[in-house]
Amino acid sequence: MSHNASQERRFGPLTAILLVVATMIGTGVFTTTGFLLRDIGSQPAVLVAWLLGGLAAAFGSLAYAELVAALPHNGGEYQLLSRIYHPALGFIAGFVSLVVGFAAPVAASAIAFGEYLNLALGTDALPPLASGLVLVVAASVLHSIHLSTGSRIQDLFTIGKALLILLFIIGGLAAVDMDRLTGSGEPAVMDAVLSPAFAVGLIYVSYAYSGWNAAAYIAGEVRDPGRYMPIALGTGTLLVTFLYLGVNTVFLGAAPAEEIANAQERVGAVAAVHAFGELGGRILSGLIALGLISTVGALVMTGPRIYEAMGRDYPAIRALSRRQAASGPVIAIALQSLLAIVMMLTSSFETLVSYVGFTLSVFAALTVGGVFVLRAREPDLPRPYRTWGHPYTTLGFIALMAWMTFHAVHQRPVIVAVGALTVGLGWLAYLAARRLGR
Repeated sequence: MSHNASQERRFGPLTAILLVVATMIGTGVFTTTGFLLRDIGSQPAVLVAWLLGGLAAAFGSLAYAELVAALPHNGGEYQLLSRIYHPALGFIAGFVSLVVGFAAPVAASAIAFGEYLNLALGTDALPPLASGLVLVVAASVLHSIHLSTGSRIQDLFTIGKALLILLFIIGGLAAVDMDRLTGSGEPAVMDAVLSPAFAVGLIYVSYAYSGWNAAAYIAGEVRDPGRYMPIALGTGTLLVTFLYLGVNTVFLGAAPAEEIANAQERVGAVAAVHAFGELGGRILSGLIALGLISTVGALVMTGPRIYEAMGRDYPAIRALSRRQAASGPVIAIALQSLLAIVMMLTSSFETLVSYVGFTLSVFAALTVGGVFVLRAREPDLPRPYRTWGHPYTTLGFIALMAWMTFHAVHQRPVIVAVGALTVGLGWLAYLAARRLGR
């Protein structure tokens, strides 16, 4: 496997932390609570789902931190699974990352960007799809041309996004009705939490938290990865969990349950109107649209690093590793954006979210399990950081993913089938890349 020796370690800990934050805070937190409340029917249970999602992301990030500190190369699950299990599984994970981990969230984020832009402007004149397409193309061009400019703009947008969410939480708490949050109505909280609908609801939550492992994709370009990668993964994930719980407390406490459940992907706007009035709703919609620009940027920045690493290892797809001195991997970026555009033109938002949440959870669980495998097989491998709370935190993550997957198979068989089909296509692509590379 290639070891990125040719790449500069140009990113500091702040950029790595902000990349985790930018990738995580995307469409999920502003859009999925409506679907959750519709399916689970209990406000406190929805907050429990967000807390559990944060715990899972934190446990997962602890395991990833050990793996990427010991094996600090670009490529995320592609590099890790290739090394820990088999190159075939790594290649399939890379293929799944392209389709599910990055192209689909870019598509979902761009669709939501178009929706929120219209809500902010108070008009239907701009087709959301057209606005979303412009955003995808612009982000791709920016990150293809000049890397340092792309990452600086990225950092500024992300800091702005986190501060704005904090202001929304502080301002919105005054409008929260505690009766809504304590869930005086039915169903009882524990019944709701133990229901299959709750387990499937965690798919939406895991979509919202996806990105907790984002810094792992650029580990080969982070300075002193043994020290900074655990800090970036842990700090980014805890920060986002805190913001998510705050935002959802305001969402669920400020607006009536039936309005939130019927809001589809416009939950943020509906809650803001109740908390701050019409003008406040429009302002928040504008801020969410701005925030989604940084999400698309983060996905365009991180995803292509995976296909670039694959291109270096497989001659048949070497074109994906092409980049100029100060620019990003141009062909890899173009491929990802093209796929995202196809998805935007052919899929609904909710379908994309379920598909992403389910498929990525399976690969994240396999990667986290790699802590056990690597410790048993390579006990002498230098580990600058060891997973805190292992084996309990590691097993906790795997158990949550298994519970979610089990219920998804029963409740959402079509989504599971499409996820399995993607894995099958990844296997075929691996066989083709090996055959053609000989």
